[in-house]
Amino acid sequence: MFLLFFFLMIRRPPRSTLFPYTTLFRSTRVEKVKKIISEPWPEPRALPALAPEVPELPESLLPETLRPWLCDIADRIQIPLDFVAAPAIVGLASLVGRSVGIYPKCKDDWFVIPNLWGAIIARPGLLKTPAMAQALLPLKRLAAQASEAFRDGAAEAVARKDILEIQFAALKDKGRAAAKKNDSMALAEVQADMTELRGQLEGADPHERRYIVNDGTVEKIGELLNQNPRGLLMSRDELSGMLRTLDKQGREGDREFYLEAWNGDGDFTYDRIGRGTLHIPALTLSIIGTIQPGKLSTYISGAIQGERADDGLLQRFQVIIWPDCKSEWRNVDRWPNKAARDAAFDVLQRLDQLGTASLETEASHDGIPALRFAPNAQELFDAWRADLEARLRTPEMETTPAFESHLAKYRSLMPSLALIDHLTTSVSFVSASPVGLESAKRAAAWCEFLEVHARKIYAAEMNAEVSVARALADKIRAGAIEDGDSVRDLYRPQWEGLKTPEAVWSGLKVLERHSWLRIEERDTGGRRAEVVILNPELRRRAA
Repeated sequence: MFLLFFFLMIRRPPRSTLFPYTTLFRSTRVEKVKKIISEPWPEPRALPALAPEVPELPESLLPETLRPWLCDIADRIQIPLDFVAAPAIVGLASLVGRSVGIYPKCKDDWFVIPNLWGAIIARPGLLKTPAMAQALLPLKRLAAQASEAFRDGAAEAVARKDILEIQFAALKDKGRAAAKKNDSMALAEVQADMTELRGQLEGADPHERRYIVNDGTVEKIGELLNQNPRGLLMSRDELSGMLRTLDKQGREGDREFYLEAWNGDGDFTYDRIGRGTLHIPALTLSIIGTIQPGKLSTYISGAIQGERADDGLLQRFQVIIWPDCKSEWRNVDRWPNKAARDAAFDVLQRLDQLGTASLETEASHDGIPALRFAPNAQELFDAWRADLEARLRTPEMETTPAFESHLAKYRSLMPSLALIDHLTTSVSFVSASPVGLESAKRAAAWCEFLEVHARKIYAAEMNAEVSVARALADKIRAGAIEDGDSVRDLYRPQWEGLKTPEAVWSGLKVLERHSWLRIEERDTGGRRAEVVILNPELRRRAA
């Protein structure tokens, strides 16, 4: 048997004869890979921009009465005009609050409270915090005056409450005496007096007029809103802190509170063991703050990928701006424009005095005075709204749901901005005039301007392939992606924006088109896998 096996092995034809295509395939494969590696690589080309450049804010979009003041701040600090315009507009919205609203349609009962949320997006060190502080200075001045008035009147209010409590105690004694005598008429008289006194006691606690809150639990904010039913402004130097708090386990109710507070015309009820029931009949809360691009990207990613952030909270920040950083800077050292600042404060002071007594409007909504557009302004709004609704129904919006949700909220943004501009411009005679054409034009222009910023913010969704390509490029520069890595290795770490094979492949195709790399199929441990071959120029640059 051994001799027979040896004989057969000697007579066995060559492997290439048994498998004539194997050697050919392997040699061709090797030659192909060698050819690709040896082929000259073109220079890696710059990747496409993720979003178009954002234009500078035109001064003409600012209310005429506030324009000199805001332009003076921006020029002295050497910051984009957007940095002061956005918080100023949101601050005005919080001041108007529930004092007056607008019916955007001519006959319909759709009602809008001009409640706005806004944010400034910029890298650290670009003076976004000082800009916001300057823009809110008149509002803080009103708050300081209210605080001083509260301190001056607090002692008198406490004394008045003490007198009411003494009177209430005397009525109790009178009621006991009447009860002993079974005097029904006297008891009825005591009951009526006690009911009236109890109402006076409930309103006797002194409350400071508040304009701004910085940090607080939603329960405490609810109590402050009950004391200030017109509305409040939440000012946060770093919005990421607030967003992190809302992401904590057990704070799900807080998100619902803020989601409801954005509308400005609703109510909210808390039922808590230990704290009891807190009913907030007027839930109107404006928000303004700052945030860094890197910290914002996490929430944008969550909103795009349908995670917890995909509940519309982020999209409620309508007045959100992300100006392009300009390299020009010049030293400006001059005194602030005091006349312009005082004029701006005068405008806010008059807005603060608006109330149901001073606004004799043709219509109201649940006791809130309401204005409408003038006929020519109504025509502009109707045409603007028709264009918005048509765009919301285009195929582009089907593929960008997060951006679509943001843009859909412009339905209320435009009339809110028009009303704020109207009140700011003609606050002294607003009760006699509807919202005019110029205010409607400025509001429409604001929406167009803010949409460009929104497209930059949601660029990861609107230009997904380029976004992924740039994320991969960052990993290549950082050395996290090396020559010869498999495509599978790129989505296994679950890097931000690189979590699915489909996403990674889309970005690789962009990088391949721009000569950053090539994708080749190779045998790795007995099976084929796609691997990344980096442009040698990238390795030389890294070295």
